[in-house]
Amino acid sequence: MSKKGILVVSFGTSILNILKSCIESTENSIKNAFKDYEIRRAFTSNMIISKLKRESNIYIDTVDEALSKMEEEKFDELYIQPLHIIPGDEYDKMLRYSQKYNHKFKKLVVGRPILYREEDYRIAAEALKKQLPENYQGKAVILMGHGSSHPINASYSMMENILADAGVKNIFIATVEGYPILENVVLKLRKQHIKDIMLMPFMLVAGNHVVEDMSGDNENSWENRLKKLGFKVELYLHGLGENTAFHQIYINHIRDSINGNPLMEQSSPIELCALDKVEEKIK
Repeated sequence: MSKKGILVVSFGTSILNILKSCIESTENSIKNAFKDYEIRRAFTSNMIISKLKRESNIYIDTVDEALSKMEEEKFDELYIQPLHIIPGDEYDKMLRYSQKYNHKFKKLVVGRPILYREEDYRIAAEALKKQLPENYQGKAVILMGHGSSHPINASYSMMENILADAGVKNIFIATVEGYPILENVVLKLRKQHIKDIMLMPFMLVAGNHVVEDMSGDNENSWENRLKKLGFKVELYLHGLGENTAFHQIYINHIRDSINGNPLMEQSSPIELCALDKVEEKIK
């Protein structure tokens, strides 16, 4: 009988209640959807792995360690599902490790993060609607993305445009470590004479960036900076991992992988992604 597994990969978090509410809850939804598969966990952040081990005596595998164990345990089919939002640096890191093990399994497929193909953005927009305030006319929601120097950082601007196309008005995205930044959004708010704002994470977990950079007593937090500029600020302190609509997106991406999309036998995961992008451009 074939031994089948799903490796769920995230950046990780060292905040235990957030680990449970965002990452573990997503993993549990995947377990419930794929009862014939063994579900494993890996983090891409070595810093978080070390911190959890040091401070909480919790041991989390790196992607390399998890794949090595599953090879030793003779898994036949393995599906790697990232919980990342965009295919940026952390996703690329995961791909490099998966390429190392590509021919160690009869079948190894890497799934898509939340945002990859154009249709993924539209599906994510619908999922995001479920956590937006029912009536925020005259108000705005600022989504906090992580941001990156990776070229895929452009995903955030595309997501904002897709939301607007879907009729979701006054939703803006700013990033902590990329573009656009908060000041870019403030200029848009001024032009539209918007004073009331809700800050909301556009991240899997409401971790340290949310606790320290978005909210809190830090004078440089987005909350305090906006208040000093005269805005009224509300906070939504929940990561996307608490929204079951995003759980379903990950589940659907795993189903795509199992059903052969994206899948091309004997190709490395990195080649798969490259081919997939070429196909999207052709369409």
